[in-house]
Amino acid sequence: MPKCCNPQRGPGRPRQLDVTEREAIITDAAQSVIVAQGLAGASMAAIAQEAGMSKRTLYEVFESRAALFASLVRRIRDTVTRPLTVAELDLPLAARLRLLLTPTGEKFFDPLPLAVLRAVIAEAERQPELVREFMQEGPYALRDMVRVELDRSVARGEIRISDTVAAACLLADMAHESVLDHLLVPQPACGRQAAYDRRLDLAIRVFLGGIGEVE
Repeated sequence: MPKCCNPQRGPGRPRQLDVTEREAIITDAAQSVIVAQGLAGASMAAIAQEAGMSKRTLYEVFESRAALFASLVRRIRDTVTRPLTVAELDLPLAARLRLLLTPTGEKFFDPLPLAVLRAVIAEAERQPELVREFMQEGPYALRDMVRVELDRSVARGEIRISDTVAAACLLADMAHESVLDHLLVPQPACGRQAAYDRRLDLAIRVFLGGIGEVE
């Protein structure tokens, strides 16, 4: 039964979902389909069936499959990084970077990021628009968040960096493990989290010690 129903159709009928709720349901469905069938099996029809909605409803919420995929990648990105709170902006730069780049625990237990990464690699030639969405909403957006924090630090006089764009790319790459290791080397989720924590601490120390002079 579709999950988007009109509450005026009678007593006891489900209420009409708002756009945000429908976005969440559709993105949940896309996540389930991609984990189970890969990107190739994640057609709008399959996602609509999983969500209990019509394809028309999907296209009312997301103008294209690429837009839906971008929403899913943003969800993954939000488990890898997060904006700093106003109070956290007063912390030292090293602490701010560590908070910015520390993922939530779900990243290491959720099969979605790995499934999406494999799907993007497998479908890159056939679906370049999805690759563009993945890069814009994933790695490029993460680098932009780091750059904003580095720009803030330069403006405050905490550190001197001549090219914060290149520096942000460098730190983001240092903080995350090799894609090949992630894809090919099985490791328990708890082990990946501990390894990431160690790598992130080392990356921040090396970065701040080598990229500029901390005031």
